[in-house]
Amino acid sequence: MDKRFTKADYRKYVEAKAPKTRVASNAARAFVVGGLICMVGQFLFIFFKQKGLDTDSVSALTALVMVFLGAFLTGLNIYDDLGRFAGAGSIVPITGFANSVVSPAMEFKSEGYVMGVGAKMFNIAGPVLVYGISASVIAGIIYYLLK
Repeated sequence: MDKRFTKADYRKYVEAKAPKTRVASNAARAFVVGGLICMVGQFLFIFFKQKGLDTDSVSALTALVMVFLGAFLTGLNIYDDLGRFAGAGSIVPITGFANSVVSPAMEFKSEGYVMGVGAKMFNIAGPVLVYGISASVIAGIIYYLLK
């Protein structure tokens, strides 16, 4: 028997089968986890600042440690679970960038270090780098011209 759906019938069918989104709880989890990640970063910033380093060095060192932690937790398959739980709360901080670089590298390591890890490492992060660097160059030129 060939049953044809009208647009209205299909819409009802999809609404009945689609999982319900819980916006409030998703936002709360993203807020809490993202806040905790930022608290770790702030703790590192204060820790390095108390060691007597200048602000530029402290900022660079904090970013370096946060990227390392994101990559390390991805390597241990912890960050992906955190991402499933927190959503954007784990993606937006710099640790999410580290995750986007390490995840494809781990997935394609069976293809070898050059054609697997090296070639696939920047599949997701590559466009972020290109557009981020391009935007910063444009912003720098505008700043220079307006100064």
